[in-house]
Amino acid sequence: MKVLLTGSTGYIGRRLLPELIQKGHEVVCCVRDKSRVPQENIWSHPSVELFEVDFLKEIVPSPLLHDVEAGYYLIHSMSDNIRDFQDVEAKAARQFLKLMAQTNARQIIYLTGMANEKQLSKHLASRKKVEDILGSGSIPLTALRAGVILGSGSASFEIIRDLVEKLPVMVTPKWLKTPHQPIAIRDVLQYLVGVLNHKETFGKSFDIGGPDILTYKEMLLQFAEVRDLKRYIFIVPVMTPRLSSYWLYFVTSTSYRLATNLVNSMKTEVVARDNSLGELLNIESISYKDAVRMAFQKIEQNNVASSWKDALVSSYADNSLLEHIKVPTNGCFFDKRRKLISGDPAQVLANIWQIGGERGWYYGDWLWHIRGVMDKFAGGVGLRRGRTNPKQIYTGDTLDFWRVLAADKQNRRLLLYAEMKLPGEAWLSFEIEKQEGQHWLVQQATFRPKGLAGRLYWYAVMPFHFFVFDGMANNIIRFGAKKNTA
Repeated sequence: MKVLLTGSTGYIGRRLLPELIQKGHEVVCCVRDKSRVPQENIWSHPSVELFEVDFLKEIVPSPLLHDVEAGYYLIHSMSDNIRDFQDVEAKAARQFLKLMAQTNARQIIYLTGMANEKQLSKHLASRKKVEDILGSGSIPLTALRAGVILGSGSASFEIIRDLVEKLPVMVTPKWLKTPHQPIAIRDVLQYLVGVLNHKETFGKSFDIGGPDILTYKEMLLQFAEVRDLKRYIFIVPVMTPRLSSYWLYFVTSTSYRLATNLVNSMKTEVVARDNSLGELLNIESISYKDAVRMAFQKIEQNNVASSWKDALVSSYADNSLLEHIKVPTNGCFFDKRRKLISGDPAQVLANIWQIGGERGWYYGDWLWHIRGVMDKFAGGVGLRRGRTNPKQIYTGDTLDFWRVLAADKQNRRLLLYAEMKLPGEAWLSFEIEKQEGQHWLVQQATFRPKGLAGRLYWYAVMPFHFFVFDGMANNIIRFGAKKNTA
């Protein structure tokens, strides 16, 4: 059958897409920006079509959608402004219903959060409102309500991993006593695929969870057991939600806005209501510890299919990539390095594609780390997001405190946009050019300042740029270059 998939470049959507194709479905992927979608691998599959749409704008009719038989709604806006993300989510849901009205769909499937408590956080209340909106249409809704989702690259997994692996002793807020029922990402995907066109699930909502009900403290300690680490956790009653948000923000790779929404949600008990969906779909749930072990198997194999960090939810500002894809020239400062490549340009391209993350920035890594710490204290994203895959990189991915605007291997060009806190905007580009039979690495940093503060900032960091950018370009063109911490 033909299926509409929203959120196809997000954490869940990227993993659900191959599952749907494997089942023989045709998939129309809704994307806000086609330039963000890698034109390779799963996206070039003959069963995949791309449909560009922004659910916060007016919906335009399209004949591509007429024969769609079901739609997945995987859109969440929790990263938007803390005060208005509820309005954003509600508007997107209504626009989605308008889009689905163009189809012959018999079912809408929505992955949401558990909302069984009377007192809900703004985040969970917003998800419940979206569920009500989607259920008010003429197309039957199947709502799957999940709590903590565990898998390589998931927000919950990465936050728990950061806390356990970085802190031998934790002084924590009282919400670590809150019971939750985590679920493995593999189970979530089985449920999402299993309910598709399953008439017994039409017009119903189901809580989905794993076999274990654990407090956050127990999750942290069991995670530590899997990793063979000894950890000590002390819970104190005096840590306010604001302090808790700062605690998560500085220790983990999450943004402050996301940390605030997560803390508000973590105070709510999330335990699944009894239902027979698992039996109906013949799904045997994976335990918490097994889910952690499976996640690390993927990490160790460099086979992480998707990461929450690559979604704009991890940015300090939800920038549209299209707004920055063209590097400006007027009113900008530049640092341009042009280096002759004496060896194999393919190796240089491989070095460019492996920049950042654990490999580092090829020169002055300690300076990059200091800059990352400064960015965290300024309210930015810092360096902790790293990169999803050590060798592969795609348009839209995160790269430490940069966002990948273009990753064009065919034309040998990588373009990054800075998501750090700056008094201006910054781009960093790498290109390999061929002139008169010789190959050159062209590396350019571009900075467009905002006011006097931006100009003062550029002149203040110019001495560091001279050494860092020149050393980085020199090391990139060396064969098999390893990161240099000089």
